[in-house]
Amino acid sequence: QVQVAESGGGLVQPGGSLRLSCVASGSISGINAMGWYRQVPGKRRELVAGVSAGALTNYADFVKGRFTFSSDNAKNTVYLQMNSLEPEDTAVYYCNIETTYFGYWGQGTQVTVSS
Repeated sequence: QVQVAESGGGLVQPGGSLRLSCVASGSISGINAMGWYRQVPGKRRELVAGVSAGALTNYADFVKGRFTFSSDNAKNTVYLQMNSLEPEDTAVYYCNIETTYFGYWGQGTQVTVSS
């Protein structure tokens, strides 16, 4: 199986920055897509940024050029650099890895944007 763990969340002021990390471990093979999602209590989990094999990164409209998705394949790690954070970005951010048969989720990392 694949294990996924996010880190890097925290409390920042509006306009601040955070870099989220997602480390995947285990028997990783046949990855079809990877992405960052976020969720607010009572709302559906929504895509922030994601990429499929051989494709360019897809960003949600609300990103508005502020976030950058990247990866370090040697470390089995993906990142989400978030700049110009807004209070509306407050949510639990999750990393998702989709393989041929299963999707894997981390426990999430809390991002709070507030003065």
